[in-house]
Amino acid sequence: MILSDISVKRPVFAAVISLLLIAFGVVAFTRLSLREYPDIDPPVVTINVNYPGASATIVESRVTEVIEERISGISGIKFIESSSEDGRSRVSLEFQTGKDIDVAANDVRDKIAGIADNLPEEADPPEVQKVDSSDDVIIWLSLVSESMSIAELTDYTERYLVDQFSVIDGVSQIRISGAQTYAMRIWIDRVQLAARKLTVADIEAALRAENIELPAGSIQSTDRQFTIRLKRLFMSADQFANLVIAVGDDGAEVKLRDVARVVRGAEEDRTMFRGNGTPQVGIGIIKQSTANTISVAREAKKKAIELNKTLPEGMSIQERYDTSVFVERAIQEVYITLGIAIALVIMVIYIFLGNARATLIPTVAVPVSLFASFIVVLWMGFSLNILTLLALILAIGLVVDDAIIVVENIVRRMHEENEPPLLAAYNGTRQVGFAVLATTLTLVAVFLPITFLEGDIGRLFSEFAITLAAAVVFSGLVALTLSPMLASKVLKENATEGRMAKFVDGVFLRVRAAYARVLRFFLGRPLIMVLVFVGLLAVCGALFKMIPQEYTPKEDRGAIIINVNGPEGATYSYMVEYMDEVERRLQPYVESGDIESLLIRAPRSFGATSSYNSGIAIAVLSDWGTRRSAFDLINEMRGKFSDLTGVRAFPIMRQGFSGSTGKPVQFVIGGGTYEQLREWRDIMVAKINENNPGLNGIDWSYKETKPQLEVTVDYNQAAQMGVTVST
Repeated sequence: MILSDISVKRPVFAAVISLLLIAFGVVAFTRLSLREYPDIDPPVVTINVNYPGASATIVESRVTEVIEERISGISGIKFIESSSEDGRSRVSLEFQTGKDIDVAANDVRDKIAGIADNLPEEADPPEVQKVDSSDDVIIWLSLVSESMSIAELTDYTERYLVDQFSVIDGVSQIRISGAQTYAMRIWIDRVQLAARKLTVADIEAALRAENIELPAGSIQSTDRQFTIRLKRLFMSADQFANLVIAVGDDGAEVKLRDVARVVRGAEEDRTMFRGNGTPQVGIGIIKQSTANTISVAREAKKKAIELNKTLPEGMSIQERYDTSVFVERAIQEVYITLGIAIALVIMVIYIFLGNARATLIPTVAVPVSLFASFIVVLWMGFSLNILTLLALILAIGLVVDDAIIVVENIVRRMHEENEPPLLAAYNGTRQVGFAVLATTLTLVAVFLPITFLEGDIGRLFSEFAITLAAAVVFSGLVALTLSPMLASKVLKENATEGRMAKFVDGVFLRVRAAYARVLRFFLGRPLIMVLVFVGLLAVCGALFKMIPQEYTPKEDRGAIIINVNGPEGATYSYMVEYMDEVERRLQPYVESGDIESLLIRAPRSFGATSSYNSGIAIAVLSDWGTRRSAFDLINEMRGKFSDLTGVRAFPIMRQGFSGSTGKPVQFVIGGGTYEQLREWRDIMVAKINENNPGLNGIDWSYKETKPQLEVTVDYNQAAQMGVTVST
């Protein structure tokens, strides 16, 4: 072949090709993002509108329906799901697989750009957001102080710490949990207000008119120029209390202190974040979608150590929850497996070739092919994850095949044809060149069709298939360039066969003789072979049906999530009592050492929300080797929470794909009225519990879009309990 001929004649050319592949592969490897699994999240865009003070019915008719009508014509939408709550509307659009999420978000923004005129004046402008699994917090840090209040910790975090963590390479956003931002709270006495014939609107107008800071122009002289600033007068609670809001008929001034109580408080104090029972402020690190999870987590922890040296006395930053630990351990195990596979392949090659020089040639093909495959991985926009690394592990046994074919034929010509290494490399590679090409294309034809699979499975294993195919292609290139060049330079004429080779040859001669005897025996008794073959098929079929089938295997990921849901309309005070009880029941696990860190947060959602009927507890478990299985702990926790009648508390294990803790299966019951739906809901839940005793993973919610009830069942949780759900 032309390629192999040139490589033998021009050895520098062959060496440069391989060196370039390694160089570009190393560069590509350093630029690859690191994930646990490939990104298979569907493109989802949400539209959120806050309408303070409006009931769910008004939000549905004045906001949600208006948005649905406007966006219904966008191309590529798979389905639209909307929910209307008191003071808030949320519309989620899931697009067809393959739709670019940035393009989808821009299409949605274009559609609702002029919708503000059709919404109530009191409603906030619509917020369009892309839903991405990379928006999950990868590491929680907490700011703790022995003397400062939560409001003071929040102020310090927002002033000094957020910017410090935001500048870390790969950080997308900093999320603060349990924050109580300072605000001036005005508690109005309605009796005093009515006695003076004033309304809340009068107080609001006075605050807007007086509590301002305006530019007042500038003063300029011959040599100097000064900017004049009209400084606002209201900086403290006493100054606000002295604000004149009206003048009575008798000329007496009505001050704010006369009709209200003014205190410096928090914008929202209905929030809680505790770590091992201590109130604190949580600092959540969210990485960029293309950033390396492990690197971002390491830099964040390094930055926390640096900042701890500069914090005020009694204040410290502590690590609470780190999702990168499991990812790092998993990737580390894959790297170890990769190294073991390479060592085993080299050992097997040496055993059968019996020559260290001959073993060197196919061994070199392994790193060149593996590093070169990273070029394709980066070019295709993939990430470095467990499946792409698994492809490289499997590829190790394939990438050496082509090089072994070439080397074996070259050695054969040297021994049988008595050709010198240079001539043997030239003729031997030409002789098997097309066989190498055919082998490479055959392997590619086997793996590439996996990319035609649809759905999550297809998207999941496409990276695996393309990575493996790329490594095989580069191995064929190396076998036709670098391998014959090295053979012509490394192999020696009249090299004697080593002891290992002679021993292996002797073993195989005996194995071949035994195989010949067994073959003659069964060839004379074909009926026995047919019966054995049919029996094996039957056994394999039975075993296939007996083996459990699941989308993802159960994994002890080192942390347990306890979702706590209260009844609709439950207040923050109501949930705090139950969150305290959940924390009390989990405390024995902290004392026994099973739980290393226990985080309690309420409400569960972030941002402005009018719903406080939820909470979450994160139990960060101790190291895997020092505790019991997480699934044993989950089963115990279910029993501990089973008698909490006021809330539904159920522990689950964070799923591997997308880091989701949500429910994979949903049933929707439609009906005429909500009263009727509640009856059907109770019947359905009773039947599910009757068919599956002990199931504690049923959640339900009403949808305001139309009379229907959505019942959600956690199938992964049911599988962990060893039960099934009948529908």
